[in-house]
Amino acid sequence: MPSRLVSTITSGDPATRDRALDAICRELDLEGLQAECAALEAFWRECPNLYERVRALFFLYAIHRFHLPLDPRLRAAGRIPFGGYHHLLMRRFEEAIDYFLGVQAAEGPGEAISSALAAAYRALGFQT
Repeated sequence: MPSRLVSTITSGDPATRDRALDAICRELDLEGLQAECAALEAFWRECPNLYERVRALFFLYAIHRFHLPLDPRLRAAGRIPFGGYHHLLMRRFEEAIDYFLGVQAAEGPGEAISSALAAAYRALGFQT
């Protein structure tokens, strides 16, 4: 099934393109949000269109900051790994994202790692 959020970003139809992220995300459970994040992650890395790439980064930021933490199944306890935090401090946002995604893959999703990913996606969006 194609990603609803990638379709929202790439659509030429204003009715589809201008849909609110919040409305789409409220319809998704944790697995659906994670699938959309994976699709957006692949999309921003390959997209040649600057506007679409930045929009995908800000969608990822918003999902990790405002939508994933609302799911009660997400681990509340956790830590932000120093290696990724160091990348953030050095303004190496792509490396920070890769680091945090690796930790998330190994340990599972959690509020702390979502917070770190949100910070990195937001910063990379502005840097881009």
